[in-house]
Amino acid sequence: MTMGFDLVLFGGTGDLAWRKLMPALFQAFRHGTLPEGGRIIGVGRDDLTHEQYRALIQARFDKVELAKRPSAEEFARFAAILEFVRMDLSKPEDYAHLATSLQTRSATTVVMYVATAPSLFTTVCEQLAAAGLNTPQTRVVLEKPLGHDLASNRAINQTVRRFFEEKQVFRIDHYLGKPAVQNLFALRFGNALFEPLWRREHIANIQITIAEDLGVESRGAFYETTGALRDMVQNHALQLLCAIGMEPPINAHADAIRDEKLKVLRSLKPWTAATLASDVVRGQYASGTSAGTPVPAYRDEPGVNPHSQTETFVALRTEIANWRWAGVPFYIRTGKRLAGRDARIVVNFRPTPHAIFNASSAMGNQLVINLQPKDGLELHLLAQGQDNRKTRASAAQALAPVQLDLDFDKRFGSERVGAYERLLLDVIDGRLNLFVRSDEQEEAWRWVEPLIKHWASDAQGPRPYAAGTWGPSASSAMIARDGFCWDEES
Repeated sequence: MTMGFDLVLFGGTGDLAWRKLMPALFQAFRHGTLPEGGRIIGVGRDDLTHEQYRALIQARFDKVELAKRPSAEEFARFAAILEFVRMDLSKPEDYAHLATSLQTRSATTVVMYVATAPSLFTTVCEQLAAAGLNTPQTRVVLEKPLGHDLASNRAINQTVRRFFEEKQVFRIDHYLGKPAVQNLFALRFGNALFEPLWRREHIANIQITIAEDLGVESRGAFYETTGALRDMVQNHALQLLCAIGMEPPINAHADAIRDEKLKVLRSLKPWTAATLASDVVRGQYASGTSAGTPVPAYRDEPGVNPHSQTETFVALRTEIANWRWAGVPFYIRTGKRLAGRDARIVVNFRPTPHAIFNASSAMGNQLVINLQPKDGLELHLLAQGQDNRKTRASAAQALAPVQLDLDFDKRFGSERVGAYERLLLDVIDGRLNLFVRSDEQEEAWRWVEPLIKHWASDAQGPRPYAAGTWGPSASSAMIARDGFCWDEES
């Protein structure tokens, strides 16, 4: 009998599964958007029954935010579609057992979500094919990081392509599923207001910040082999840069969008010895205070080498070398143990070409796309203020900053679809628009690889910065050389 979908979650007892994926799947179930007749199969090495797995997931829901926790009745209904299969991912016989389980239903769509270490991606894909599980109905979801450099990324993609067509592969970047990023596309390509201004003649600089106030927590061993460049810049930050910098696609189809993003990545200025020295800052957090609490240095975290050279902070300057953006600096900054949890894109427009008001009119307008924790858009303008203490003549010369604020949670409600919820539903429905194509991914690795090689031979190492600050002072000095400053410094 043909049924709905089967979603097989490799790494079904792992951190990502219970923190992000299961809560997202439950929200889709609660909202009624998860297709009926579906089944979610957790896969792991643990020897669990279906009931034990359901109990494990239910216990983990206590750690998600209160509004997203299920009631006992809600979870009982959700649990009815949860199952568990014990597997050793290196054993072919375990894949054969999985195949037998899947064949009992003949689901119209089978999603293989590989939430494991990247080193297992090729093994899983090879074994799925050997067990006959690479049918046209199968879709494979690959989490980041997909490799640790260009060569390893190519090797993974080449293996995956041996067994699955490109249209079956969903390389996930959850930032592309964030509502604010979706509204960035709508802002740019659904309105006539900004497009004439979206170019070098009107924009002074663009800043992309992805800041976390937390440290590496219990992920020290993982982070030691990854670092901020691989963890955040190569994927999330560059995808945001593409969304900001891309040309309007010819339509809203997946490949039309991804073709334009690829053009941006290919247009990024290549690194030189001079720009590697002047336009990149890497840092590593020292001990300090976060939210009023003393916190340890990165090198004192569990699982971290006490002499580690791994970066927990990156700031860089780049340009898109094409007619639209030539000469406009793009600044990217990301790090752990910074002054706050804040992800935003700031578009700084040029000031008026001729000042007829007082000194405040030298300020340019600013568009802020907030990604987290706030979700929305801010437009910063200058307007005539009313001050009865001033004469009419002086008041006429005075401008004051004002802000138009669109808070998406207030405007559309706090129960909007989250990033992972949207992306998981897109996988089930076969929509590739918000997923990364292999050539995009390889181009991003090609661009960051000179930084990886440069740091490997750089004796200086990362610059220390106190936890709870905005990173090394060299980051501010880098942007100041262009006559600008980071948004919070203005």
